[in-house]
Amino acid sequence: MFGFVGDSLWFGRGRGGAGRRICKGAGGVRMVFTGIVEEVGKVKSLDKNDQGGVDLYVAASSTLDGVVLGDSISVNGTCLTVTSLPGDGFTFGLAPETMRKTNLGDLSKESGVNLERSLQANGRMGGHIVQGHVDGTGTIDKVEKEEDALWYTIKCDKSMMKYIVPKGYIAVDGTSLTVCDVYDDSFTFTMIAYTQEHVAITAKPIGARVNLEVDITGKYIEKLIAARLDA
Repeated sequence: MFGFVGDSLWFGRGRGGAGRRICKGAGGVRMVFTGIVEEVGKVKSLDKNDQGGVDLYVAASSTLDGVVLGDSISVNGTCLTVTSLPGDGFTFGLAPETMRKTNLGDLSKESGVNLERSLQANGRMGGHIVQGHVDGTGTIDKVEKEEDALWYTIKCDKSMMKYIVPKGYIAVDGTSLTVCDVYDDSFTFTMIAYTQEHVAITAKPIGARVNLEVDITGKYIEKLIAARLDA
């Protein structure tokens, strides 16, 4: 199955089958992620380079498979370009805007980060469409245990809350999660035991920042309605 969605060409068999989005915009081909974390990598360094930018070096293992220079990797939900492959991981260049909009500047040596390679045409859409374009950060306000599950409450700016709905999708540090409750300035989600063991957020304390990407569908609807009202 294939079709156009906005300015994008989508190939796939729906939610349970293979799929890949190829954008036709001026920026060329862009990859898409699913929010299913493949591995928790370890930060080896986060240093300023000779050009005044910042280089991030992340050690990894399984997510190195098949990766070449220039590939896109989701690091805590942020789409980054591989600039070198030292052998035991990746390096990425971080733009000033990336440092402003995400929590990557909070990282230190040995910090765990969620890693996901971009979706291949024969991959499974196990989560939801995640662009890797972080909308902003939230903070962990509360973590409560219910049997073997954990309930997280995340506080975030009200400008993002309008796109967050009960039972909707959200990417938290690149992890595809289902929203449970929605309040004026916060939302909740629950995490099963398996997920807890395979993502980085469980090592974060109360007050730590998390990257948030809301479901892009709400933004498109908002823009379409605004255009019709202004017409």
